[in-house]
Amino acid sequence: MSTQRDLPWPAVAGADIGGSQLERAWSPDAFHVLAKPTGAICNLGCSYCFFLDKEELYQGSRFHMSDEVLDRYIRQLIEAHGTRVVTVAWQGGEPTLMGLDFYRRAIEVQERYRKPDMTFENTMQTNGTLLTDEWCEFLKENEYLVGISIDGPQPLHDINRVNKRGEGTFDKVMRGLRLLQRHEVEYNVLTTVNAVNGDFPLDVYRFLRDEVGTDWMQFIPVVERVDEAGKPAFLNGTFASDRSVGAEQFGRFLSEIFDEWVRNDVGRVYVQTFEATVRNWMGLPSSGMCVFNETCGLGVALEHNGDLYSCDHFVEPEYLIGNIGETDMGDLVGSKRQHDFGMDKRDLLPQYCLDCDVRFACHGECPKNRFIETPDGEPGLNYLCSGFKDFFHHVDEPMRVMTEALRSQRPAALVMEYLRQRDAAFDRAVARAGRNDPCPCGSGEKTKRCHGSHQSPPPVLPPMPTGPGEPRPRVRGRSTT
Repeated sequence: MSTQRDLPWPAVAGADIGGSQLERAWSPDAFHVLAKPTGAICNLGCSYCFFLDKEELYQGSRFHMSDEVLDRYIRQLIEAHGTRVVTVAWQGGEPTLMGLDFYRRAIEVQERYRKPDMTFENTMQTNGTLLTDEWCEFLKENEYLVGISIDGPQPLHDINRVNKRGEGTFDKVMRGLRLLQRHEVEYNVLTTVNAVNGDFPLDVYRFLRDEVGTDWMQFIPVVERVDEAGKPAFLNGTFASDRSVGAEQFGRFLSEIFDEWVRNDVGRVYVQTFEATVRNWMGLPSSGMCVFNETCGLGVALEHNGDLYSCDHFVEPEYLIGNIGETDMGDLVGSKRQHDFGMDKRDLLPQYCLDCDVRFACHGECPKNRFIETPDGEPGLNYLCSGFKDFFHHVDEPMRVMTEALRSQRPAALVMEYLRQRDAAFDRAVARAGRNDPCPCGSGEKTKRCHGSHQSPPPVLPPMPTGPGEPRPRVRGRSTT
């Protein structure tokens, strides 16, 4: 393997990243960079982790961000921002593999280039298994926001989140999470929703709320694109792997958690997807989640060697914007190439999406998932479309109640009392209805066959997994031509 300067395949010289493509098309005051100081290197081998495969893009690399790249990154990030607050976000792979001294130097670099009145929001996404008291003291002292990845109770977590030997990681993750809590480090929880835990929404939600004790959750759907043989095909795959969450499955997952949350936890537990949905129902300029915004392009990914990509989910040669050692980061983000990438999210929607009644809430979701056809055969439909439509239709009434409350400067939590009264009135209507009368729900069924029936069995769920799954096999032999 080559030991020369890290280059993605095919060679950068073959990519069209010069000329008019770097002509400035916009000048955003702020943007978000996911910096990956260890590249794709991780101490775990989670079976669904798409980013582990990116190791093949930098064959022979040490996957270690140098102090020179670190200095250049922070300085250019600060110079490109016209805002008083700058977010410095670290991800991987596993960013804690860089060691504490690297992040101490990062804080020093921030102080060296800080503009007057500028503040920094330092964040890190970690699997939590390498956290120690020393780590947590540093994170607390420097006011880091730490995202920690956990997929639910142990059987659901360990089926996919395993180490390189195939051993479950639940206990180590929970140990790291308790350290964060003990040191009062600000944290949130990221849960990837896959084919297994996607069948257990309430088990996942109640575990995170009641046992983990978190009040901030985000649920990220696993959509792994593969070829006809089931092998990873990155952005060219036209099928979803068996590990991927199903579209309708994800819709049910969100809907069941929403029903629990909207009746008990509004104002107490923050669920990112629900917050973004409220914001879109209110017609605010941004949902707070790039996948639900009309356009994108302001969230880029920085590799360990200074290569800048259009998005964390598009770390592939054709989406390499350039290297910050050769072109200033502000110019790369403001380039026509990146601007066009962001506008394509809106401009390439199929007609089926343009005509959709919940387009305002979804905006076609993430372009990386747009690999199926519409009912009339047009390409570019999101794989998760049917699930999102089910979810958005399901939440419409309580969303309207919450947005009305917020617009009148009242708390959204009023929706809980509204639903208690509505549910109680419905139960009384069912109790008053004759067995052969139409059900008050409007289904057209007789009450005795609908909500008046007390013999409906609970839904049948598959059994919980009984042991950890297999680590993700390393992808080898990606073509370099």
